[in-house]
Amino acid sequence: MSKKENTTEQKPQGEVNEPVEQTQEQVTEQEPADEQENLAQKVSELQQKVADLQDLKLRQMAEFDNYRRRTNKEKLDLVENAGEQIFKSLLPLMDDFERAMQAIDKTDDVNALREGLQLIYQKFRNFLEQHNVTAIETEGKDFSTDEHEAVTTFAAGDDKKGKIIDCTQRGYKLGDKVIRFAKVVVGE
Repeated sequence: MSKKENTTEQKPQGEVNEPVEQTQEQVTEQEPADEQENLAQKVSELQQKVADLQDLKLRQMAEFDNYRRRTNKEKLDLVENAGEQIFKSLLPLMDDFERAMQAIDKTDDVNALREGLQLIYQKFRNFLEQHNVTAIETEGKDFSTDEHEAVTTFAAGDDKKGKIIDCTQRGYKLGDKVIRFAKVVVGE
């Protein structure tokens, strides 16, 4: 017996080598084709995903740029309108000062002029308070570099050391922010 005969004898009946070998060859030929098709599909999916992400990125950049422009314009409008409102509110005070100046030329009554100036002064203080501008208190206070600017020092007793003795120019705050420091004389 030859080797071929031995192999055929050992195999169970009905089993043939050739069809099995052809199936394996077909499978190995189909696998690379399927893999290539799968890879091509994945590549096209990834390319589509990249294109979608790039489009999304461009849209978001454009949207952010529009948002930035819009907010800058709104800020500019707010600043311009806020200034306009303050000046509109100041105009009646200007009118009062003009009337007071005309009254000075027409009358000799000093008390009436004094009352008129006091009314204008009170009106102006109310205007400042309405806009959250308050005077910095200095009388009898301790010197603080956060609110005061020392113009000079003055020899005083131990009880007035580090305290404000005199205010040469009043300071003001807008809310909690100092917009002008109070110029003071400090005891040493």
